[in-house]
Amino acid sequence: MTTARTPAKPIRRQRIRPGDAVLNVWGVLGLVFLFFPIVVIVVFSFNNGRTLQTFDGFGVDAYLSALSNPAITNAITVSLITATGTAVVATVLGTFAGIALTRRPGWWAPGLLVLLGLVLVTPEIVSAISLLPWFVTLGVDWGLPAFNVGQVRLIIANSLFASAVVTFIVRARMTGMNEFLEEAAADLYATPVRRFTDITLPLIRPAVLSGALLAFTLSLDNTVVSSFVSVAGSTPWPVYIFASLKASLRPDIAAMSTMMLVLTLIALGVAALILRRDPTGPGGGAAGLTSAMVGK
Repeated sequence: MTTARTPAKPIRRQRIRPGDAVLNVWGVLGLVFLFFPIVVIVVFSFNNGRTLQTFDGFGVDAYLSALSNPAITNAITVSLITATGTAVVATVLGTFAGIALTRRPGWWAPGLLVLLGLVLVTPEIVSAISLLPWFVTLGVDWGLPAFNVGQVRLIIANSLFASAVVTFIVRARMTGMNEFLEEAAADLYATPVRRFTDITLPLIRPAVLSGALLAFTLSLDNTVVSSFVSVAGSTPWPVYIFASLKASLRPDIAAMSTMMLVLTLIALGVAALILRRDPTGPGGGAAGLTSAMVGK
């Protein structure tokens, strides 16, 4: 018994409208305009010349010169220590704040969400101007020497913004989690600490790790706030670059900037992979982050 074959429908090629073609061209030109300067800096980091005004051939002299320059290595060290400290502080504060907002909401929750939102939208220059006299008051007028240390100032200042970001990430993950596992552990007389370490923390670990990496990256790139609160001997890398540009942009600065760019891209890539592997759910993964940040 034979069955009749239905004729295959011809595939119609969708014609590109002129308006779409123009938008595509403008989109590509916009991306080239934004990212081409970064490509130029990466290429010129292998310049053997003394300045970036002329290209005198490929080489790694700029990288060797940067690694042997104490001012550059000190700035890189300060930035890495600050970023690590910021990631630790922001992750601890943001994790507990995100858990509290979802599991123990109270009259204070809307106010805290408003404050965190203000931290995210406040211009950095405003935050920097307000933090500088506050640190001076604490360190000089009140006699608290810790606030005279540049590294402490940098970690505190960068942790304000990073903590808000981590809070919203953890809150997004907690919003998509069902409470029955935590309730079942409570019914089995598990202590709050045991419930947190055995149930809650493993489930929110992807959000916590991605938040820590984002906090590290945000601190590594901070320039405005760092330029205000830093003191002599604790100049971070972005501030050092900003000061060096007043003279000339040297290849060794481009070389270290390229290395910092690679480090930032690696941190962001790892954070993106962690968010993609986050368990699916109404508030899980990167999709839930947006809804949590707008309070849904």
